[in-house]
Amino acid sequence: MREDSDDPCGPADPDDDAVRLPIDGSLDLHTFQPRDVKDLVPAWLEECRDAGILDVRIIHGKGIGVLRTIVHGILSEHPAVVSFGHPSDGGSWGATVARLRPKE
Repeated sequence: MREDSDDPCGPADPDDDAVRLPIDGSLDLHTFQPRDVKDLVPAWLEECRDAGILDVRIIHGKGIGVLRTIVHGILSEHPAVVSFGHPSDGGSWGATVARLRPKE
């Protein structure tokens, strides 16, 4: 999906309309539509694993829980997810943290 580069978002492709996200272990879903999350989150999890980032945080907001439900469904089925839950560092129900298995 992405090649090695100094840019944390990967190389720019002028013909690519995809949104480039920095791979830093935190993903804020506020700017995405729920229909986009089902493809975005698994791809982002794999990018994190490729970068050696195994502790991740997904910010889905509180709202009525639509994004949280989608995110938890994805995490519960993803084979690289060891565990997930709400942050114990004073965070709120508006984010979910997950632990990923390292790539072999």
